[in-house]
Amino acid sequence: MKSAELDKLARQYGISLTRPSPYDDREVAISADTKRKILSALGVELSAPIDPAMQQPQRGQEPERANKTIPKSFLPDFLFKTGIWGINLQLYELRSARNWGIGDFEDLCDVVELAGKLGADFVGLNPLHAPFLADPDRCSPYEPSSRQHLNPLYIAVDRVPGFVRSAELERQLEALRQSDLVDYAGVARAKLGALRDLWRTWLHAGAADDTYDPVDFDAFIARGGNSLRRHALFECLSLSMVERGAGAGWQTWPADFQRADSAAVAEFERDHEDDVRFHMWLQWVAHRQMVQAAERALKAGMRIGLYLDLAVGEAVDGSATWSEPNVYISKATIGSPPDPFAVEGQDWHLAGYLPSAIAAGDSSPYRRMVNAAMQYAGAIRIDHAPALRRLFLVPLGSRPDDGAYVHYPQYRLLQILAESSAEHRCLVIGEALGMIPPDLPDDLAAAQILSYRILSYEQDEKGFKPPDAYPVFALTCISTHDHQTLAGWWRSADVRDRSDHRIVPPDLTEKHLRHRQHERRNLKAALRAAGIDVPARLSAKASRESLRGLTVSAYRFIARTPSLLVAVRLADLIDETRPTNIPGTSKSYPNWKPKLSVSLEGLASISLLDRVAATMGEERPRIRAARERSGRRRILNRQG
Repeated sequence: MKSAELDKLARQYGISLTRPSPYDDREVAISADTKRKILSALGVELSAPIDPAMQQPQRGQEPERANKTIPKSFLPDFLFKTGIWGINLQLYELRSARNWGIGDFEDLCDVVELAGKLGADFVGLNPLHAPFLADPDRCSPYEPSSRQHLNPLYIAVDRVPGFVRSAELERQLEALRQSDLVDYAGVARAKLGALRDLWRTWLHAGAADDTYDPVDFDAFIARGGNSLRRHALFECLSLSMVERGAGAGWQTWPADFQRADSAAVAEFERDHEDDVRFHMWLQWVAHRQMVQAAERALKAGMRIGLYLDLAVGEAVDGSATWSEPNVYISKATIGSPPDPFAVEGQDWHLAGYLPSAIAAGDSSPYRRMVNAAMQYAGAIRIDHAPALRRLFLVPLGSRPDDGAYVHYPQYRLLQILAESSAEHRCLVIGEALGMIPPDLPDDLAAAQILSYRILSYEQDEKGFKPPDAYPVFALTCISTHDHQTLAGWWRSADVRDRSDHRIVPPDLTEKHLRHRQHERRNLKAALRAAGIDVPARLSAKASRESLRGLTVSAYRFIARTPSLLVAVRLADLIDETRPTNIPGTSKSYPNWKPKLSVSLEGLASISLLDRVAATMGEERPRIRAARERSGRRRILNRQG
């Protein structure tokens, strides 16, 4: 195929012919080899005669016509009448005297009650998507096995009817609680063993209470349909394959088990009918406890309640890609092009939906995925919101800098978000950071999707932007799971982490350290310009007490922005020194495992938590909105 023909075909399938340079404003041309590989990943057979009907934009890359009205997602009226703030945390990181070494749904109930008393209107959480139960150490919430199902490791086992505590079990649990890192393998052994016993007890006991009624379980299975059945079947197969030494992910299984519709899989399902129902039961128990947590949030006075994060993709070898292989890209993975902080680019090794399949049909994959989260949430956050328009795909076996952008049907995806958010009365937040199309923020704002603003990113040539420069349609925060706390940022711990883990070369590290000196001065100047006190003796090696004062001042700063939502990170308030995640690392740092240094029972006595909550109350006084909570409660009752 000639170069001009290849370019034409690439454009027809939404492949951008260039990508940004990490060093300047230039565009770098992608190679002919990359174009061929991406076309193949999209299901285009280059050796076959080209069918003109198959080259039309409706294969997924629909043109965005200027006369289209951008669909608007749901926003509750009270957002415009009063200040809203909430608390963000990772559910697994919670310590408590009763949990099993990992934060669980009962801990979440306790957190939302505490947050409600402090005046917060939401509790934001990491993705709660289903992981690999057969390989618990694959614990990144952003590389789930399936985004349509929940993580059973968050089940509060002691709240399931029939649970009986033993001395031997309590010894195991105490060891799991004392660990500074979540022992996912130990947690999985303890929980799955106890839950199997409870499953047998529940089968014989029948309806112990309204929460765990067998009739509701049957209705849950009927609603879950083939998606739930295949996910449960995958979990059974995955556990069986690990026992055989074949691995938890389907790509390492024998060939006749790699397709969900094979005769071998059908025979396995017939032989393991009880096990499949057990894994469906796990999903039901998790669902019931999530509904309870959402209800507790509303009873605590929260106007939004739970705020859930959605991963941008799924594991290439997990339940989702095994269950529905025809809707996923199989020969390329999601990543990002080279940028100043990752000069070789990144391959996130995540499977993405095919552009032609993502929004197809009334029950499209994207609609099912967002509905799975919205049924519990008053807000969702879309990780990497630029995926609404384009994804950077890296062909299998290629380096990230050999990838290319592929366009997605933005209008249809915005329409799905608008319809689903209205149905569930759930607002939408879109995280769009890094290299993004320059007009994307305007499109998201027109769609009433709140942007995601991080204090350290809101700078220009003059320094930190003043509070009134922040947009209204935004959630503003100081840091996320991918950053150090504010105190860690002040000490340049993030810069040193990137150097220590060899993510950034030494010469660039020195440049970043010098730049951080300027940033510290600029932050103090911005606080003073806003009329906010700056602690004395606030040097690069400031004391813990001075940094606590800085934390209060910084939260006062973002509370004064006109942004509709402000998020307070729990790790900021308890002097956490270990980051949640260091992007760009895998084995050199225990990402997604560090627990908080303070137990759930001890949070109420943390003075910094009280000081920041009081600051939020002063800057963003709460006005009750009983009508909105009533609307959300009706939706939860319907889901439950």
